[in-house]
Amino acid sequence: MQRYSILWADDEIDLLKPHILFLEQRGYDITPVNNGSDAVELCQGKHFDVVFLDENMPGLSGLEALDQIKGNKPNLPVVMITKNEEEHIMEEAIGAQIADYLIKPLNPNQILLSVKKILDNKRLIIEKTNLSYQQEFRKISMAFMDDMNHEQWADIYKKLVHWELQLDQSDNQDMREVLEAQKTEANANFARFIIRNYDRWLNDGNADKPLLSHQLLKKKVLPLVGKDTPVFLVLIDNLRFDQWKMIEPIIDDYFTVDQEETYYSILPTTTAYSRNAIFSGVMPSEMAKSHPDLWVGEDEDEGKNNFEDEFLGKQLKRNNINVKFSYTKIKNLDQGRALADTVNNLFQNNFNVIVYNFVDMLSHARTDMAMIRELAPDESAYRSITRSWFIHSPLMEILKTISERKAKVIITTDHGTIRVKRPFKIVGDRNVNSNLRYKQGKNLGFEGGKVMEVSKPERLFLPKMNVSTSYVFAIEDQFFAYPNNYNYYVNFYKDTFQHGGVSLEEMIIPIIFLNSKNAS
Repeated sequence: MQRYSILWADDEIDLLKPHILFLEQRGYDITPVNNGSDAVELCQGKHFDVVFLDENMPGLSGLEALDQIKGNKPNLPVVMITKNEEEHIMEEAIGAQIADYLIKPLNPNQILLSVKKILDNKRLIIEKTNLSYQQEFRKISMAFMDDMNHEQWADIYKKLVHWELQLDQSDNQDMREVLEAQKTEANANFARFIIRNYDRWLNDGNADKPLLSHQLLKKKVLPLVGKDTPVFLVLIDNLRFDQWKMIEPIIDDYFTVDQEETYYSILPTTTAYSRNAIFSGVMPSEMAKSHPDLWVGEDEDEGKNNFEDEFLGKQLKRNNINVKFSYTKIKNLDQGRALADTVNNLFQNNFNVIVYNFVDMLSHARTDMAMIRELAPDESAYRSITRSWFIHSPLMEILKTISERKAKVIITTDHGTIRVKRPFKIVGDRNVNSNLRYKQGKNLGFEGGKVMEVSKPERLFLPKMNVSTSYVFAIEDQFFAYPNNYNYYVNFYKDTFQHGGVSLEEMIIPIIFLNSKNAS
């Protein structure tokens, strides 16, 4: 067991010998001094794991010693000990980033608890996390044997994300590999669930079904519009549930989370299909039929999401919502900064939609840029980059500004993304789309039974370029690869983040309802 070294400075140090002996008997090495100057000098020349400082020492006071120690070693944990309970002393010590604050008279267990909290906290949390996941592992695995519904699958996914985030803090690689294997098993079972039920969700009016992309605004957002409070819908493209959990603590400083829910993206899980469905309120084949001027097909080179604001306007009109609204799409840093500077102007509208594309750009950049690929070699790093971006992004500034006034904020996305690992050979002509997780075309050649095959796209409300058009969706962590230049293709795209297919990460996605915390 590791032995920790503690420096204890108190002008009455001789009276604390019973406490020192108590800690030494439990494996801690104590260096006692009776003044602040000696404490500062010792900290400069020796390593200590934690420092105990009496606040009221003659000569150099505890607070003065604290400033000098922190100036030399800002990460060294310091516990302030005092008889004085005056609030300004506590505030001054806390402002200097102390690790703990103890009031005399001390008792041995109080001191031991403080030491353990500081020095053993990470180890104890890791041990508890590993044990708790081992206990949960069997429950999750047993659930796969049941005929779960869409709500139960969402709960399973949330549990897996929870343990992913917990084990990110652990050094236990074996436990992470166990979780990764369980997540792989979950996705295999989830794919079978979607293949069995997706058609029924769309065509059986009595089926137990989740909220889908085209229903999102009508059922969850529009009922909030037109009240006294402006509504801001912030759609962060490609934001997975685990990425939301990474930015939630940052947002918590400015907003209260009223509801944290999930919904299911339609297939294909791509911006062109799922996000257009959100803003139009109808499925893709209905968009292509009713709004041929706005729907851009797979065979056209034009951008597929250039008419979201028109689709939104038509949906609002169809639902008899006659309010002042805005639609803003942020594609780059300059556009984000421009909105951050002018976001207060949006409060004159009842409803404001902000589409923020950064997470989508990050996932594609990981494929295209060697540097990003190095920075995000796995899921944990990918989450970390998302958090770092969010903290320093114009979007964070935009949300801070919104939080200063009374507003209802909804954060959501259009689909998630999955790290692909296994190539799946497919053959198609030059008119087949380029997405790695779904293919649309005629005479597609592939090994049957290992993907989601859709021979009748009209059943899934998907457009058909011609009579023999079919769709094929990759499941689990597959990605489609053509036989030509197969090895190069596989090496280039393996371990990249893609979307368009069937997986927990792509289909089960967050919708979060927030209220301003600091509204004036």
